[in-house]
Amino acid sequence: MSSFSSTPPKMLALYLSLPIITFGLGYLLGKPAKLSTKSDFTDESDDEDDQTGLDTVKPGILEPCKLVLVVRTDLGMTKGKIAAQCSHATLACYKALQQSNPTLLRHWERTGQAKITVQAKSEEELLILQAQAQSLNVCARSIQDAGRTQIEAGSTTVLGIGPAPVDLVNMVTSNQKLL
Repeated sequence: MSSFSSTPPKMLALYLSLPIITFGLGYLLGKPAKLSTKSDFTDESDDEDDQTGLDTVKPGILEPCKLVLVVRTDLGMTKGKIAAQCSHATLACYKALQQSNPTLLRHWERTGQAKITVQAKSEEELLILQAQAQSLNVCARSIQDAGRTQIEAGSTTVLGIGPAPVDLVNMVTSNQKLL
């Protein structure tokens, strides 16, 4: 006689449903970020302030997110100047996602608000990284200095990339050296 014949019906239902529930929950928690391409949108503005598609990035429930700040090292900024410019970039990215993808922003906040600072050797390098991020619908905001202290007015100092799922941001910034 099998052990199932002596098992009460409620326990049998639990034994059968538990693997199904566990599998479903595992699937939802491990689901990767969902991407859409720019061709899915009708408005294809080239203006970085109107970057479209930011609302299409959706991380999995437990998927970590981060913000990367890319700092130009060829400008010779002091540590204080770098800190101020990184603060501007963080705020610019935050404001952009607050309007376009508040769910992603809340997810980043709940998962530790990771911020990484890396270096770029030129403005051209920043522009390439910005284009790569935008092609993945990842928030990318560059900061131009006002020129009141150390840097010439209009100089691009820092590029903020994200917050977005770590895998997406790494597609853009994985080759950059830490600052």
